[in-house]
Amino acid sequence: MSLVAFPGQPHPPATGPTTATAIDRFLDTLVAISTRAGYAETLTRLAAVTGTQFPAAALQPEHYAAVMERWTAATAATWNRHLSALTSFTTWAQRQEILATNPARRLERRKSARRGDRSIPRTRLEALFTDDSHALRERVLWRLLYETAARAEEILTLNVEDLDPEFRRARVTSKGGAIEYVHWATPTARLLPRLLAGRTSGPVFLADRRAPTSGPRTPAAADIDPATARGRLSDPRAEYLFKTASAMLDPHRRGWTLHQLRHSALQHLAQAGRTAPELQAKSRHQHLASLGRYVRLGEETSARVTAEADPIQRRRPR
Repeated sequence: MSLVAFPGQPHPPATGPTTATAIDRFLDTLVAISTRAGYAETLTRLAAVTGTQFPAAALQPEHYAAVMERWTAATAATWNRHLSALTSFTTWAQRQEILATNPARRLERRKSARRGDRSIPRTRLEALFTDDSHALRERVLWRLLYETAARAEEILTLNVEDLDPEFRRARVTSKGGAIEYVHWATPTARLLPRLLAGRTSGPVFLADRRAPTSGPRTPAAADIDPATARGRLSDPRAEYLFKTASAMLDPHRRGWTLHQLRHSALQHLAQAGRTAPELQAKSRHQHLASLGRYVRLGEETSARVTAEADPIQRRRPR
């Protein structure tokens, strides 16, 4: 869709920072790389809607509505994610006394539909992981995501320096910028040295091509492997490869998402009898209630738990 100026609105006086400058300052305050990248997508559109020289103090609900128009037909989760970027920016701008009002006041979060079990059957995952027709990079990434139950952005932003092979763990930057550790199992431990091939620095997962050295798509120096000059594998590319590879095993032929590997790991651990505190330790959720989105054991588990707790059944025969 094309962006046009709002009719009948005179250009406001140039007081305070421009919207583009305020956005840059706000993004610089974000520690988590994944959060900064996600917010940047939304706020770049805000700068495009207003123009680079528009004063941030003059932002209106109409500007925010024009930004969110792009995601009108998106899922509730996608809509809420972009709205969160706008509201976070607004809160920061109000604290900095850049904004006196709340341009997001007319926008509402959408209620997500309750989802059923999003886990992938263990046998199909194993078939995917052991299929040598898929590249080593992808098989290591998929296994690592499943065995660590980590978020995709946490694993894709790993550098070789973050790995601790002796203890089979990696240092990740989680939501909110906290430094935490995730742990993997033997299958990943066997494949990881083959992927690294002696590399001691740079991104763990590399793109297929060398990174551009100039232009708007030039990555940061930290996202380039010093030995091969290849850039870091991007989230969209990794997602596309997994969805394409898994489509043949998906009964609906749509393919699965990388985030479903996290769902699957936690679901399978729950089915194996792991307790809620153990699942919380593995997933690194701050609140146990958050696990409800990931672990849905269903009627079969309910029946088994009821039967095992039945006081009559538990009596020993005389």
